[in-house]
Amino acid sequence: MYKFLSNRVRSSRRDFTPQKNILRRKKVIFQKLLYIFLLSLSSAQAHAQFSLTGQIRPRGEVRKGFANLVPNGAKTAAFISQRTRLNFGYKWDKLTFGVSAQDVRVWGQDASTISQADGSRFMLHESWADLTLANKTDTTIKFKLFDNLSLKIGRQELIYDDARLIGNLDWLQQGRRFDMALLKVVHQGWQVDIGYAFNQNNENFARTNYVPANIPASVKNNNGVLVPTPANMIPLVNAAGNSAKTGTPTFTNPPNTNGGNQDYKNFTSIYVARKFGQTRISALYFHDEFGKYRLDSVNSGGGKVYGRFFDINGTHNRNTFGAMITPVFGNASGFGKVAVQAAYYHQNGHDRDGKKLDAYHYTISANYSKGKFTLGPGFDYLSGNKTTTPTTESKRFDPLYGTPHKFWGTMDYFYAPTGSPAAGLKDYYFKTKFTANQFYVIADYHLFETAQALANSNSQKLGQEVDLGINYTLNKFTTVELGYSIMKAEDNMVIAKAQPGSPADYNKTGHFGYLMINIKPDFLYTKPSAIKQ
Repeated sequence: MYKFLSNRVRSSRRDFTPQKNILRRKKVIFQKLLYIFLLSLSSAQAHAQFSLTGQIRPRGEVRKGFANLVPNGAKTAAFISQRTRLNFGYKWDKLTFGVSAQDVRVWGQDASTISQADGSRFMLHESWADLTLANKTDTTIKFKLFDNLSLKIGRQELIYDDARLIGNLDWLQQGRRFDMALLKVVHQGWQVDIGYAFNQNNENFARTNYVPANIPASVKNNNGVLVPTPANMIPLVNAAGNSAKTGTPTFTNPPNTNGGNQDYKNFTSIYVARKFGQTRISALYFHDEFGKYRLDSVNSGGGKVYGRFFDINGTHNRNTFGAMITPVFGNASGFGKVAVQAAYYHQNGHDRDGKKLDAYHYTISANYSKGKFTLGPGFDYLSGNKTTTPTTESKRFDPLYGTPHKFWGTMDYFYAPTGSPAAGLKDYYFKTKFTANQFYVIADYHLFETAQALANSNSQKLGQEVDLGINYTLNKFTTVELGYSIMKAEDNMVIAKAQPGSPADYNKTGHFGYLMINIKPDFLYTKPSAIKQ
């Protein structure tokens, strides 16, 4: 028995030794390859630039009357959301490359600390390449018609001017991005951008119909029975959550700000800007197209599912065009600086639902800056429908894909996901800011009215909002922001926002507060060391 066991042990050792050698050789090869890669990376840094940054941004919010008034007796809502981003950048000669992956979620959203089924909140925020086609300072490029010409293609953020109409909507944890191609020209102080986007749901074999929203996998039919959502449609549901012919579209998440009921199918944009001394002038043309749909129903689960079917050809086309001027007078060392901003934009064509569109928006403001203080008044006007506007027409201006949170109150009552008054908006505001070395404080006041008269109302007043905030820089990579807002609404707010029931049913005072920690490390940053004398 002993001899047998000894032979088995020696045999197992002989069998195992070659495997150990193979693993050892693989380890040595991997170490050599890793060393070669790191060596090549360090040598390439003389010619290429790498960046690796991140962001952790948790934000706790307390809401009672945020974005919409809440019924009397409604309890306060509170939650903590978090954005996590990892950004990689590469720049070398004629190519710039960027990737940004992000995860957005509410703490506890998975309802489990061990589940792997955490939904689809991890996504690619940006992934683009910017290819240089012409550069007068680069001797290796023969084409020198422009100072600089490049093509940026892929998923990317897009920000123009003050992000009023086109912006990255950074306040939202998920932000905003576009899948598009952008041709960029810089020449003798002029900036010209030409963009194009084309959306599809899948790699189709025929047709280019596009369902322009993320729709739920299931929906209740008109009898309240849960059934799978039919293909190529956005389901319509009523206040009870059942599918109804006169219902409103339902989504997994909103396709756009301003209560937009569908995303664009494609768009073309042209942006031109130049600075003359202390005055900057810009112009924007934005042409977006929306898929046409038909209203129909499908029999399912012993009942009907009503919805908008995007299976017909053609698009509704909308044009937005206008200009902005921002002159600056004075200087910081003398009387101070006065920055004026004025802009006008017009919309025509047809809106998402095929209504004939004729709308406009203008803004004017002036800010005085001296030392650490900045203050000034402003006025925004966004056109809306009159009580006599035909149902086949629309006078409502849509501020496209901008950052409404930045302009029309931080409580997001207007042109945010809960929509905006059909009668338009007038916003009289006064903003103040105090900036110190490590922090700044803001205090803003808004007086809101509808642009057009409301039915069965002698007043156009909607309410008043006060926004307070402080932002403190904790260190090179970390800021802490605290904010509080209060809305004192009129009865017209319920009517203008088309909320169900009577104005008497709602609490007219809304509150919103938040605490946000923004941590943005640079992983390749090295702290400078003191030079010994």
